[in-house]
Amino acid sequence: MNETKTVEVEKIVAEKLNGRFAMIGFIALIGAYLTTGQIIPGFV
Repeated sequence: MNETKTVEVEKIVAEKLNGRFAMIGFIALIGAYLTTGQIIPGFV
């Protein structure tokens, strides 16, 4: 019952890219808040 599980390289790359884009989005959110004072610029 010792089965080794392998993960495709494409899935690893996709997860890394998703994480990086999420970090970029979070930094953009903070930058927008600091420059405009609004959580979502354009809404009240």
